[in-house]
Amino acid sequence: MPDYQRILLKLSGEVLAGGAPFGIDAARVQDLAREVADVASTGVQIGIVVGGGNIFRGVAAAARNMDRVTADHMGMLATVINSLALSDAIEQIGIPTRVLSAIEMRQVAEPYIRRRAIRHLEKGRIVIFAAGTSNPYFSTDTAAALRALEIKADVIAKATRVDGVYDKDPLKFPDARMYREISYLEVLSQGLGVMDAASVAMCRDNRLPIIVFNLNTTGNIMRMSRGESVGTVIH
Repeated sequence: MPDYQRILLKLSGEVLAGGAPFGIDAARVQDLAREVADVASTGVQIGIVVGGGNIFRGVAAAARNMDRVTADHMGMLATVINSLALSDAIEQIGIPTRVLSAIEMRQVAEPYIRRRAIRHLEKGRIVIFAAGTSNPYFSTDTAAALRALEIKADVIAKATRVDGVYDKDPLKFPDARMYREISYLEVLSQGLGVMDAASVAMCRDNRLPIIVFNLNTTGNIMRMSRGESVGTVIH
């Protein structure tokens, strides 16, 4: 029996790009969809928040001279594109999904309503939360923390390119040391950039654990959902 009954999975938009600098890699999305579908088939309820960096990076040069609010709204729309791509890949495997958008666009997604999201989860649908919080100046990390608390998730699973939380960037420093467990306060005080400060503080205030793990290791989502020792636990 899985250790967690309801998980909020946080994915960066860059994950969907595969090895490309931006855009969507169909093969990578399909691989990811299969892993998520395998976990859902065990009865775990899954909500997903996906970033928009892979789409937005392609227009980032233009956004540099833009008003911050306008640029943030463009980023939110990028997350909708990613959410639809992921939804389609999961549906092709036979697992039902629902995309719920914080910005209303009824032709492509349901509006985000908390009770509706919970009902979808209870019916075994994977719920993908799009368009962040709909507010500028908030990251998709903060959106993930907010949605996890609203749907009463057991844990936030933050998927990254490295094995967990390190004292410094392991991609730059070979002597970086990984933590198996770390407190919210240590993450904030040491400035460890695993999630933005607002989202970590929100999880701390509501005692919501965060698991940071390597998405590039096949099977890690399943291991994490079963409560196996994967990555770093922030609590």
